[in-house]
Amino acid sequence: MEWWHAVILGLVEGITEYLPISSTGHLILASSLLGLNDTAERKAAVDAFNIVIQGGAILAVAGLYRARVAQMLRGLIGRDDAGLRLATNLFIAFLPAAVLGVLLDDWIEARLFFAGPVLFALGGGAVFMWWLEARRSGRFGLPPRRQLEIDDLSPAQALTIGLMQCVAMWPGTSRSMMTIGGGYLVGLRPAAAAEFAFLLGLPTLGGACVYKLLKNLKHASETGTPNLFDQLGWSSVLIGFAVATVSAALAVKWLVGFLKRRGLTPFAYYRLALCAVMLLMVWRGVVSIEPPDMGTPAEAAAD
Repeated sequence: MEWWHAVILGLVEGITEYLPISSTGHLILASSLLGLNDTAERKAAVDAFNIVIQGGAILAVAGLYRARVAQMLRGLIGRDDAGLRLATNLFIAFLPAAVLGVLLDDWIEARLFFAGPVLFALGGGAVFMWWLEARRSGRFGLPPRRQLEIDDLSPAQALTIGLMQCVAMWPGTSRSMMTIGGGYLVGLRPAAAAEFAFLLGLPTLGGACVYKLLKNLKHASETGTPNLFDQLGWSSVLIGFAVATVSAALAVKWLVGFLKRRGLTPFAYYRLALCAVMLLMVWRGVVSIEPPDMGTPAEAAAD
């Protein structure tokens, strides 16, 4: 992998990870257009690379929300009741994906990581966001709900957001969309829904990053094949990680302000446009959407 490949993929990951537009769809598109899927081994390494550089996006959120992280740490040692409630709610929201992610990872990759399911998720996500904004604004004849803050969340509401996050295991759905959408459903104001979604990404993306990295290293060790660092080079991984960190920080700061002004509707239009572009490119054979092979042949047949 050339250094500029790593820069482009890092930018795509950092910008799209926390926007409700599917980082998976964008990374598939970028990898294909860069010609990084020419061999099965190289594609597997790039798929793992795309997961590992999520660590940059995690670092960006940890830095931007360091006050919240510090508050939760104080809560865990009994010095901040609000911090303890937030940490507890994040743990409750994280649990469903932690359990189902390990159980269903290979099954999902084998059955849903294809053009039809991914494109369906992109288009379906657009409809879902339109519905969320209509519901929030009272266009269905429902009275507007009281806008909650993060500190107002109950454990049951946190669990609802966590269950919504599980839907994002379907490739092309967008973890950010489902968790922000879950926040909308339980009554969080848009900026608070985004903040909870970002904080929930710390354990969720961190766990996925470590799991996929270990899976790649284990497969390489057992089969005697190169791991992603051997194939792509340490420098490329570090460059992608650094670029993803900076671009994710900028994207997160922009998104919070944008949601306050415009809501989710513009992202719905964007998802439809992306779905149409990917459909055309798949039909023309420019882009191929196939399951990533980051484990053993028996294990392999995702956002």
